[in-house]
Amino acid sequence: MQKEFDTGLVWLRRDLRVTDNAALSAALRRCARVHCVFVFDRAILDALPRQDRRVEFIRESLIELDASLRTIAGKPEAGLIVQHGCATETIPSLASALGAQAVFAAHDYEPQAIIRDAAVRAALAMLQIELMTFKDHVIFEQREVVTQLEKPYSVFTPYLRAWLARLGDAPPAQHAIEPHAQALTARPAAYAQGVPSLETIGFLPSNLQSLGIQPGASGAAKLLKDFWGRMDNYDQTRNFPAVKGPSYLGVHLRFGTVSIRALVGLALQRKLSGSVGAAVWLAELVWRDFYFQVLSNFPHVAQNAFKAGYDQINWEGGEHAQTLFTAWCQGATGYPLVDAAMAQLNQTGYMHNRLRMVAGSFLVKHLGLDWRWGERYFAEKLIDFDLSANNGGWQWVSSSGCDAQPYFRIFNPINQSEKFDAQGKFIKRYVPQLAGLSAKAIHAPWLAKPVDLAAAGCVLGRDYPLPIVDHATARTRTLQRYAIVRKGPQTSAAAAQ
Repeated sequence: MQKEFDTGLVWLRRDLRVTDNAALSAALRRCARVHCVFVFDRAILDALPRQDRRVEFIRESLIELDASLRTIAGKPEAGLIVQHGCATETIPSLASALGAQAVFAAHDYEPQAIIRDAAVRAALAMLQIELMTFKDHVIFEQREVVTQLEKPYSVFTPYLRAWLARLGDAPPAQHAIEPHAQALTARPAAYAQGVPSLETIGFLPSNLQSLGIQPGASGAAKLLKDFWGRMDNYDQTRNFPAVKGPSYLGVHLRFGTVSIRALVGLALQRKLSGSVGAAVWLAELVWRDFYFQVLSNFPHVAQNAFKAGYDQINWEGGEHAQTLFTAWCQGATGYPLVDAAMAQLNQTGYMHNRLRMVAGSFLVKHLGLDWRWGERYFAEKLIDFDLSANNGGWQWVSSSGCDAQPYFRIFNPINQSEKFDAQGKFIKRYVPQLAGLSAKAIHAPWLAKPVDLAAAGCVLGRDYPLPIVDHATARTRTLQRYAIVRKGPQTSAAAAQ
């Protein structure tokens, strides 16, 4: 059968898998010959630290992806082309050199990616090559789920209801690959060097391997198999950082080593069979779609508060603010759960979702620092960093975003610690200098008896810092700080949680 294009180029970005890949499927169906490329884009990479777990995760995932392409094509020479340069220059040049008539890629919703793709599209058009993009990272994008007034949602619960209604009881259709895989063709010799080493692209190995993080589709499959046996209990375990409750699939969703359609299909299957845990996990996946559509429909959130009035808040500044921020980054606030959360982030590139809320709220509503400071730090450290979700989470804790917590809701880090890490197991793992304290004393060591601190071998101010801020005082200051956006009298809901 005659195909639409003789040669196509699939530009893989955050869809690093062979199965259920929208752009790859479209190219294989529409092109007689298909090449695949990944670009280590210097426009992104040059600003990163030289030991970055994400770069190593991508690199290892590409090795597996390269092998998978060869396998499904049945051609050892039909591997992945990998380039290192600026994508805005590399993609048009490569497409032209390969004689491609079309470039296929997945939609990317981030502001800088939109600018990049527009530049690539314009450069390709000059060469009479078409850039085609396809929905792949989400179930419903942009304005596919809107209110009855045809406006995008800004509150999650009605969005969730509308999202579920649109999905229905059938799992999302997946994109066929193998029936058309014979279109994958050999790389020209000039592009047959394979996946470069980290050192070749200017990076050094991180602690990814020692953390036990397995990249690629195989790593995602292993995690999913494990979570499948725990999914029914997700609603009961997800808030406790010392418990194996989450799926830990965030990094795989971020780089597309697992299909969101496959995950939603599995969650829906279990939900329809009556699993409360699966229903809660499905709702978490919908949150992901929600934040993507917020970024698409309200792009100003990438720089500013969703609620414009919240940009008028007078945050702490100067040298004192920098001192507070440094203590928070280093896990030296004197509040054990906050410090354990930051230690987990710094050591592993991951932070438990409950702790992202606790640590984020502490930065904004205890230290009085601009939420954008924390957003940038998480963007640097999180291995599963995704602009839309990270921005949405930080605007949630700062009360400035879509469906955010009320400004007067201020997490009490001691209460949060006692509720979600009652035995102090998580704290002891990441703040070992407190490991000798009892389950009662570990949540607020400055309140512990001197004899108990001595028995634990812990001297406050030497082995572990005293609190850098008092909760009650910070709460009062936050309510004063947020007075500029207060719309009514404080209600009983203002009680600390």
